[in-house]
Amino acid sequence: MSAMRLEPSRRIVHLAGGPIVYHLRRTPRARALRATIDPRLGLVVSLPPPSRRGWADADATVEAFLRSREAWLRRHLERRQAVLVALLERGAPDDGGWLRVRGRLHRLVVEAGGSARSSVDVVDAPDGDDDGGLVRVRCGRSDRRPVAEVLRDWCRSEARTAIEAAVERHRSALGVAPTAITIRDPRTRWGSASRQGRLSFSWRLVLAPPPALETVVVHELAHLRVFGHGPAFWALVASRRPDHARWRRWLRDHALELHAALEDPSRFAALE
Repeated sequence: MSAMRLEPSRRIVHLAGGPIVYHLRRTPRARALRATIDPRLGLVVSLPPPSRRGWADADATVEAFLRSREAWLRRHLERRQAVLVALLERGAPDDGGWLRVRGRLHRLVVEAGGSARSSVDVVDAPDGDDDGGLVRVRCGRSDRRPVAEVLRDWCRSEARTAIEAAVERHRSALGVAPTAITIRDPRTRWGSASRQGRLSFSWRLVLAPPPALETVVVHELAHLRVFGHGPAFWALVASRRPDHARWRRWLRDHALELHAALEDPSRFAALE
């Protein structure tokens, strides 16, 4: 059966094991068809724009591609669903819920504060424990922001402090001088670098273990010397983070969890 349109970018294809929902993304950067598991969207199929020769009507090509990789797709989509279930069990970003900070799970405690402004404090569990710490949110008397927004603002501030410190630790050894550092919330990338020396990072890196955050910082600093991902680039990264592969893998494995943090997990589940 051919792939059927559900809405402008959302489609369904019927395979041997049943239907699979995917999102079709046309992009000039695509040179061929590619399937990825997006943290927020689930299965995304990227291909060149219809104006590109041979790509105007690609439904049959997409269906054949997905059929040939059905086992891989189902394995990764099932894993994504298991993560979503675990996130739903952790609860909403409010009192009694859970939030990963610097790689470790912390219980959220929300209480009324004595001052006008809200504040956030972290109490880590003893070394060796993966979870059991606390994130205490004291809501200010005149602060009308939701708890999730208070936590996002706190995470942005903490991320900037940690990222700027990591930049200072590595920039001289790598022989680079960034011209600007911005903290954002991109959909896919953890960081980016421009040829003008501007660096941008996701605030969600503060939720990851510090070595993972530092690996992304080194990665982007290295791009100020070497654009592209050839052997010279990876040698430069390894000169500062010999274990970079381990932490890049950690970020891939936990991408959905970090992107869903401080969001309503049901919004992600509803995309399936």
